[in-house]
Amino acid sequence: MSEPRVLVIDGNRAATRAAQVAAGGLPTGEGYAQVLRHLAPVSCDIVRPADGEVKLASAAGLADYDGAVMTGSALNIYDGGAHIERQIDLARALFADAVPFFGSCWGLQVAVTATGGRVRRNPLGREFGFARRIELSASGLQHPMFAGKPHVFEAVTVHSDNVEQLPAGALVLASNDMGVQAVELRSGAGAIWGVQYHPEYSYAEIAATTQRYADVLLEQGLFGNRSELDQFVAELRQLTQDPWNRRLAWKHGLGPAMQDERLKLAELRNWLELKVMPRYRRRH
Repeated sequence: MSEPRVLVIDGNRAATRAAQVAAGGLPTGEGYAQVLRHLAPVSCDIVRPADGEVKLASAAGLADYDGAVMTGSALNIYDGGAHIERQIDLARALFADAVPFFGSCWGLQVAVTATGGRVRRNPLGREFGFARRIELSASGLQHPMFAGKPHVFEAVTVHSDNVEQLPAGALVLASNDMGVQAVELRSGAGAIWGVQYHPEYSYAEIAATTQRYADVLLEQGLFGNRSELDQFVAELRQLTQDPWNRRLAWKHGLGPAMQDERLKLAELRNWLELKVMPRYRRRH
């Protein structure tokens, strides 16, 4: 029997992926696929609609996939353009074909736009490094995406935009001081579990992202100077080696959901187990 197939939709352009690699990270799509394969025996195809027209490896099209994820992106959805419209159209097609769908950050924003909501530049500013005090709503406490997740937790994040208006019927699952952090959206027969943060990002990946965004982070005052930024990067690399480092966990306000890999990746593991695998078994 073949493995379940997951489509990984890389939201970034080639130049952004190259910059992330130059800073010591992974290309967006490949990094996401690596995490999915770590969690379950799945086969991943990567498409990059920001770079051009989507050509699927499967002759049967989207319906041949057992699930699809959309990564984060340095793009801003309100800027428009064909490279963004292709991603919105792809999200609509996933809903139409009822393919289980998971979105991280940009993926959530694209899905919100595809279903009639609005995304804006967050008036509270950029949320970077760690999203803090994410609290599950009453709906989130009962939602299968968050099975096993603490009621309040931290997560890796990097974004300057947020959801201004959710589409009709959206279910808010989590939020913090910076805005909505997790939702379930339905459209027709399809649905997405979406989060504004990055469960798929490691400490090493956010360290690379910090270096890639260094000038912006300094300009926006998230770090007082380059020495502070470099220290943050060094501490992220320490946490890569020792996620239970007590001193750094205290310094950065990190609880079990950032220290325990099972808790950190709960959303993706639950999606794979409860959405992707059942579809795969039905189809085989």
